[in-house]
Parts: sequence; structure tokens; C-alpha cells
Amino acid sequence: MTAWSTRAWPHLFMSGSANRLAAGWLLAGLLAYVALPWYAVGDMRWSVALSQLFGGADSANAASGLMQAVVQGRWWLLSGFAGLALAAVGLTLPAGRAQGSWFLTGAVLGLSGLVSSALLIGAKGWSAPWLNTLLGELPVNQFGVGAGALVAGLSLLMMAAMGLARRGYFKGDFFVAAAVLGCSAMLLVFIVWPVSKALEGAFLDQEGRWSLMAMVERIGNERVWGLDCLAGGTRCGVAWNTLALALATATGTTVLGTMMALMAERSAGPRLQTPLRVVALLPIITPPFVVGLGLILLFGRAGVVNQWLEYAFGIAPTRWFYGPLGVWMAQLFCFTPIAFMIMRGVVQGVSPSLEEAAQTLRAGRRQTFFSITLPLLKPGLANAFLVGFIESMADFGNPIIVGGQFAVLSTEIFFAIVGAQYDQGRAASLAWILTLFALLVFAVQRGLLGRQSYTTVSGKGDAGVPMALPDGVRRTLHLVVYPWLAFTLVVYLFAFAGGFVQTWGRDYSFTLKHFSTAFGLEWGQFGLVWAGTAWNSLFTTLTLAGVAAPITAAAGLLMAYLLARTEFRGQRLFEFSALLAFAIPGTVLGVSYILAFNVPPLELTGTAMIIVLCFVFRNLPVGVRAATAAFRQLDKSLDEASLMLRASTAQTLFHVVLPLLKPALVAALVYSFVRAMTTVSAVIFLVTAENELATTYIIGRVGNGDYGVALAYCTVLMLLMSLATGMVQFLVGERQLGRRARGVGVATAMVASPISSGKTT
Repeated sequence: MTAWSTRAWPHLFMSGSANRLAAGWLLAGLLAYVALPWYAVGDMRWSVALSQLFGGADSANAASGLMQAVVQGRWWLLSGFAGLALAAVGLTLPAGRAQGSWFLTGAVLGLSGLVSSALLIGAKGWSAPWLNTLLGELPVNQFGVGAGALVAGLSLLMMAAMGLARRGYFKGDFFVAAAVLGCSAMLLVFIVWPVSKALEGAFLDQEGRWSLMAMVERIGNERVWGLDCLAGGTRCGVAWNTLALALATATGTTVLGTMMALMAERSAGPRLQTPLRVVALLPIITPPFVVGLGLILLFGRAGVVNQWLEYAFGIAPTRWFYGPLGVWMAQLFCFTPIAFMIMRGVVQGVSPSLEEAAQTLRAGRRQTFFSITLPLLKPGLANAFLVGFIESMADFGNPIIVGGQFAVLSTEIFFAIVGAQYDQGRAASLAWILTLFALLVFAVQRGLLGRQSYTTVSGKGDAGVPMALPDGVRRTLHLVVYPWLAFTLVVYLFAFAGGFVQTWGRDYSFTLKHFSTAFGLEWGQFGLVWAGTAWNSLFTTLTLAGVAAPITAAAGLLMAYLLARTEFRGQRLFEFSALLAFAIPGTVLGVSYILAFNVPPLELTGTAMIIVLCFVFRNLPVGVRAATAAFRQLDKSLDEASLMLRASTAQTLFHVVLPLLKPALVAALVYSFVRAMTTVSAVIFLVTAENELATTYIIGRVGNGDYGVALAYCTVLMLLMSLATGMVQFLVGERQLGRRARGVGVATAMVASPISSGKTT
């Protein structure tokens, strides 16, 4: 290397890791312009695509970004290259605000040029007349984003984060700056943008013109806001039905989930804890409509209960179960496990030293429980209630199956989209109501928690013994939890029985033909043949769910860290954006993905990638809420001590904080995996013949009246997801807080390794 180059780039060869990192990202961005296809190559093999990197006009979208700009006349792509070159000037400067200004200026120039050109030319491809006039002779053959554009854009985003950190934002921490910008970009592209494209239809009239009154005309009627049920009528509007059902479900799931968590951690013996957790988590690993089908077999018109009432008391069978009661009961079964997983980690985190201090001051167990223990559970209670509320609003599988004439917003949206009317504007208007309801509950939750501290895990010693529950509380838990778990087992036994009988309702003889049809194996000329009709959908579902689950958990924990440990402008908007995917029904989210990603610049429809992205961002809020509740219990002094010992923020997060968040990590991994395996509404419009999922296969069987094969498939899915749940728990392990279990002697406690205590204000 020449002396000139060493003098011109003195800081490039500094030992500082930040400069080396900036140089690495710049080099990656520049190489992306030269050595990667700029646009999506589709079904073209990579060996063919790479051979056409430096081709001329006939190489189409396989050419590199530099060749696209110079040879094919797409001059607007040079804006990103110019931004990278401008940011590279900053490497000649010492670390500081001046260097940060060069980084930030280059990143803003490059990103704004690439994003605006992609959106404008894509819009011109959608035949917008005013854009045709504005852009003139610009070509409209825009392609989807490829590897080159993706790497170059990511490089510019990282340079923007480095520039902000150098200028003193985010306390000069590049990791935090990069995390905030990266997560914000993901939320903007994969949640805010598609949802906004779906919701904008509420303000378009029949001719496609903008009109604020269009939304009022669609939802300002008795069917949505009617209150006839309060005046002696039979029905209320679907908005009030949805709100009342969501409040009832959130309350019930939070109470039951908290009771189960208290019983699992404070009351049940070691022999009962594992069975208790398994039974409590059964509903969450269940494919949709299985719980509803089991309840119908029990309480439906031809169910066991109605048949027994007719036999014993001569009461004619009725459809009393179909309606709000049936939907509420089905949702309790489906969503209580989410509250249980959230609350279990929070109950574990309550410091025994606080309870011991109260008892030392002569407080009884009952007084200690209600004045110390329960108030420390408030973050978990609030998060469990919020998740239960939004899950209930977004659910449409249970209302469809057992709702009868009871209509809610999610079913109205579903029929508006897939029914004969196909009124996208009405669906978007109803989705606005769901979004506003979610925002209202979100604001109430923030107001109730306020700025109070619920720290219970810190770096101080604490080998306390968890307090035994008061006798009255323990008896109440036994009276509620054990019957509920027994009822759960009964419902599942009835649902599973359908997969082992010839024909439900007519021939109850035992058979395995349904399992053979779905998962049969045969020996062929070349070895084992997967002869069953369900193998293809099962392998596809396992692959996509396995890819989506760790991404969901990692993104959820990272976003929770940013929300709990950092402060930045727009933080509340950031949090609500992460929650928005749950406030929107799965059907609307699936349609929004089609509308947003069916055309350039992100052309993903028909690929497995769009299903994975839908899985990730649909299930992201549970990981965020579970980790946020856990973060509120961790004292910030743990982070500060690590940073004072010269560890980086990333090292602190992975080696200090993450081991104390194992319950939240398990909750995020398990929930994201099983929901990806069992979701229907969000992906029903995204699957293709090449990417058929387990749930769409089951729906097809149910539609054909083949309930035996459908229930047999559900049984296999539940066994697989139970195995996956146990494997995740085994690999992640339990959080070690250095506390004694109840009944452990003092001598044993003295040699324990305590690391936990707490405080509250």
C-alpha cells in the first residue's frame, strides 16, 4: 500500500473497533453495487445470475447495481453509490461529531434516493397518471429488490446509525442506535406500510376517490354501533360485541393464567409442577377449531351434555351453547396459556426478601400476599390483559365455529373480504375500529403502570425462601385451577377421539385409517416412500415455523430491551407499531401483505419468504410484551455494573441480561413456533400449491367433511409441538436466581450462590 493511501486514510487503520466496523459496512455496500444482482432474480439459479452480473441490456435484473446504472440507464441507482462514497469521506476524519456528520449525510442521501426512486417508479408502474407526467420518460419496468439492493440499503442504514452515535445520540452507543434504526425500519416496512395500505381503503369511495365521509357511511349504522340489547332487543352492534367479549376474555385469561402461575411456582409440589404446566399449555399447541370442535361435541345440539339432559330430565336439545358464551369459553381455552407463560416468569421474579421483610415486621402471609406480592405482579398482569384483549379482538376462528348468530368485527371483516360482496372499503373501516380499541387499551395500560418501579431482581444477595401462599389463596387456587385443568382434559379427549373412530356420530368403532391416509409410509423401488397426503404440508410447515421462531424471539427481546432500557424520541410510537400486528385481524394482515408485496419494490407474493415474514410480525408482540414485563423486574444496576467493567452494550445484553430472561425467551420461542404451526387467518391468502401449510390442509379436509383425517392431523401436530416445547425448555433451561426452594435448610442456603433481591416504590 502506498504512503499516500496511508496518509489519506489514517483512521481506517486505527485499532478502534468502531472505525473498523464502519469500514466493513462501507465495503459491504460498495461490493453490493459491484458483485451482487441488484434486482430479484426470481427462479433463476444463482450460478446463472452471477454470470450475468456484468452483462449488458440483455442481462435484465441479474446485472449488478453499477451495471444497471451505467449500461442500462437506471441513473437514479447512483444515489446510493454516491451516498456510500460521501460516507467514506468520514473515515478520513477522527472520531467525533464531524465524522458523524459525514456518515449521516451520506446515509440520508443514499437512502432517500434509493427509497424515493423505488417507490415513485413502482407507483408509475401502477399507472398513476400524475406520476407519468412527473416522471416523463422514465422506464416503468421496475423489478423487486434483490440481494444487491438489500445489502446496500442495510449498509446505508448502519452508516446512519454510526453517524447518529458519533453525533452523541443514543448516548453515543452504536449498538443501540443500530438496533433502534433497524427495528424501526422492519416495523415500518413489514407492519406499518402493509397495514396502512389495507386501511387506506376506508377513505376511498366507490370510484376510488379520497373521501372522509366514505368511512362514516360504511360503519355509521345500527349493525356496527346499535344498542338494542340494552333496550330489550336481541342484538347489539358488532363493535360493542367485540369490545365486551375482548374485556371478558382478557379478564378471564389474566385471572386464570395468574392462578396457574401461582400454583405452578408457589403451591404445587415438584411432582405436580410438570403435569400442571403441560396441561396448562395444551390449548396453545392446538390447531384452530379443535377446541371449538371439542366443545361442540360436549355442549352442541347433539353433544353429550344435551343428550344427557334429554335422557335424564326430558329437556329437548337446543343451541344454547352457540353465541357469546361459547365464543368466550373457547377463547378462554385458547388464550389462557399466553397469560400463564407471561405470568409464570413474573411470579418467578418476585423477590422472597421483600416478603420476608414484611413478615419480619409482623405482617401475616395474607397481608404480605395482597400488599407486597400482588402489587409486584402488576407489570405482568397489565401485559397479560393487553395481549388477551388484542388476541380476542383479532380472533375469528372461534366466533366462526361456535358464534352462531353472534357477530364480531373479525367475522364481519372476513366476510367483507372473502364473501360475495368483496367490500374492501368496509373491511378497512371495520379494521380501523379494532385498531382504535387496541390503542385505547394500550393507553390505559400505560396510564395504570405509569413510572412506578417494579424491580425485584438486582445484583444484591438474596437467598430468601419464597413465601408459602396463604391458606385461603391456596384453597381458592385448588378449587379453580384443578377443575379447569380437568375440564381441559375432557375437551381434548373428545376432540382426539374423532381421529380414532370410523365416522363420528354413526360408527364409533376404532380405526387408524385416518392416520394412514395422512401419514402413510410405503416401501417403493427406491426405498421408503412418504405416501401419506399430509407429509408435504407438514414438512413445509415445520421448516417455515422453525425459521420464523428464532427470528421472532430475537426481534421481540431486542425491541423489549430498547423499550425498557433506552429512551428515544418516538418511543411510544415505536411500541405501538410493534403491537399493531395484533390489533389487526389475521385476515386483514394477510390481505395487506398481498396488497403491499404483490408489486415492486418488494415483490414477495407466492414465495415462502412472505409466509415467514407474516409469521414473524404476526407473533412478534407476544415476545415484546413478555420480555417487557420481565425487564421491568431487572434492576438497571446490573447493566450499569457491566458497562462500568468496560463491557459493551451487546456483551451486557447477551451475558448479563439474557440469562435472567429465560422465561420470557421460552415464552417467545414456544409461542412463535406453535402459532406459526397453527395459524390460519393470517396466511390463508398467502399459501400456494408449492407452500401448502398444515392448517390449510386441515381446512380443506374439514371443508370436504373428512373430519377423521383432520383430527388425526391435529393429533400429530400436537404431539410434535409438545416435543418442540419440551426441547426448547431443555435447551434454554431455567433462570437461576440463587434462591432456596421451600423446605431447603439454612445450612444449604448458606452455601447457595445468591444474585437476586428487589425493591419497589
